[in-house]
Parts: sequence; structure tokens; C-alpha cells
Amino acid sequence: MNGADYDVIIAGGGVIGASIAWRLARNHLRVLLLEAARIGAEASSAAAGMLAPGGEFNDAAMRDFANRSLAMYPRFIREIEADSGLLIEFRRTGTAELDAPARPGSRPLTRDQLRALVPLARADAASAIFFPDDAIVDPASLMTALRAACLASGVQVQEGSPVTAIQADSSCARIGDVHARAAVLAAGAWSSQVAVTVEGRPNELPRSFPMKGHLLGYRLPAGSLATTVRHNHTYVLQRADGFTIAGSSTEDAGFDRAIDPAIVSEIAARAGALVPALRALQPESVWIGFRPGTDSPAPHIGRVTSNNAASRLWLAYGHYRNGILLAPATCDRICREISAAFAEPRA
Repeated sequence: MNGADYDVIIAGGGVIGASIAWRLARNHLRVLLLEAARIGAEASSAAAGMLAPGGEFNDAAMRDFANRSLAMYPRFIREIEADSGLLIEFRRTGTAELDAPARPGSRPLTRDQLRALVPLARADAASAIFFPDDAIVDPASLMTALRAACLASGVQVQEGSPVTAIQADSSCARIGDVHARAAVLAAGAWSSQVAVTVEGRPNELPRSFPMKGHLLGYRLPAGSLATTVRHNHTYVLQRADGFTIAGSSTEDAGFDRAIDPAIVSEIAARAGALVPALRALQPESVWIGFRPGTDSPAPHIGRVTSNNAASRLWLAYGHYRNGILLAPATCDRICREISAAFAEPRA
């Protein structure tokens, strides 16, 4: 294989990088997955797991991309479960959004319909819309299974292996002393910290940065909140075992991992206004995640070019708060492009 150690090296083991690594290995390619800490340790496992395209995107192209990704989810989950031998909590719950205008993919709810659908939601909502196709997934179980699926499919996983530089040209890529036919940069909020050279010249990457968010976890009776409920930037969803997640905040605070009590109190107040049953409860857990922000309204997904020449480096980062949702479609796009590049005639 042109003397390469691997077909593809993936830099970053969040849901995006691990999905791509798993899929490429399933396609019989030799894959090395490099992760600075542990697979899924950062934004991927910290996410709430809400799969809700209709309430997230105003841009039509991004909404279509997200809807395609959501449509891929059932097969995505089945295949990871089959390869890993582990179960992933994935449920089509729908989302009820209170006091919101009609949006594509939604239908209106009367007060009586809202009350029947979400008995725990506040009773004074003037109106509501419902997205019946929305779903939730447990990101922690997804990442555990995805790591196992990678290993079962033959991916070489190296945790505790931060990537600081990537060299690429039109025929190969290199990270450290390891050569590959291609590389994918999927390091989330850390991506633009990687020094990239293309054809021997420095290549400035689109900026990535952390957008810190707090989330709260409560314990309610299982099945008491069968549908995700949200209003503006507040949402509450429930796992099958009754663990109930409320979020979130958005802070441009760098890589600060500290929990801010004032922000926790503010989210608790908003969540309690949305689901009054939470007012009498204290969160049993509080955590933060670093969403991978970018200056673009869309994530950076695709092949890096320099002087109109295509390199063997692909970008897959900047998904902000929708990395879990967009993982199947991002994985599909990157894997198709790499397969097509490998089929290109040699120069």
C-alpha cells in the first residue's frame, strides 16, 4: 500500500473520529485512532444526547443534513451494537417545544394535547409544537459501544496520544513517524491547535474553540417524562431509568473545567420553570462539556486543498452542540470521500 503503515490515521477519538475509524475499518481499511485522553472522554460523553434537528438549525442546508443524519441513526445504532455486543439506549421520544412558532417537521399541539403528552410540563404554556421524529441517545453508552466496535473491527486504538502536527500532500499523510494514505482531523475544540503542513507549507486551519456548557442530572420516576421538553435554550429529557438531564449554558470561557454555582442555580431555575416537578429536587450530578465551536455556521467536513490541489487530509470538526446528532452523516460523507480518493488513478 505505497509503503504506508496504515490506510487512514484519525486524530481525535470523540463520536466523530471514532465513528469514522469504525466505519473505515468495517470497509476493510487499516485504521489507527489516536486520542489525547480516552475515547469519548470530552464533549461526546458530556452531551445530553438530544437528537433534535428541527429545534437546532435555521439554515435549510444544515437542517437537511441533520435530518439525513437522524434518519441514519437506527441503522447506525444497530451496526455498532452488532459489532460491539453492547446495547445502546436509543429511543424515538419526540420533542415538545413550548411557546414556539411553527417550524419545518413540527405540528401544533393544543393545551390538552400537550398536557396528555407531557404531564410534567408547566401548565400555562400558551402554545406548543411537537417534533415526532426527534430522538435521544445515551452518549456514554454510545461511546462505550463505539470504542468496543472499533476494537472488534480491527482499529488500532492509542489513547493518551495527543496529536500536535500533521503533514500531508497529494499522496499521503504523516503524524509523527507514522505514514498513512490519508488522515482525518477530528479533535473537536482542540482541532485548530494542531499544526498542519500541506505540500511542505504551513496550512492555517479554520479556528476551533471550546464553548463550555453546564448540565444537571436529576432522579425522577422512570417513564415520567416520555418526551423531551424544551423552551428557548432550556431542555429537559429523561433516560429510560429515570435519570433526567436539564441544560444548558453557553460560555466562552476557554478550557476552564470549574463548575460555576451561579450558572447551576440559573439552569435549575429555568428547568424548574419548564418542569415544575424539578423545583423540589436537588441535582444529583452536575458536569460540564466543551462544545467544539467554530467561526462558521456549519462544521468543517471535507478534504483540505492547497493551491487548488487536493491533499490526503480531511477535516471533521466544529459540530458545536450537535456532534452526536451529526455523527452518522459526517461519518458517511468522510468515508465516501476517502474511498473515492483511494480509487483515484495515481499521478
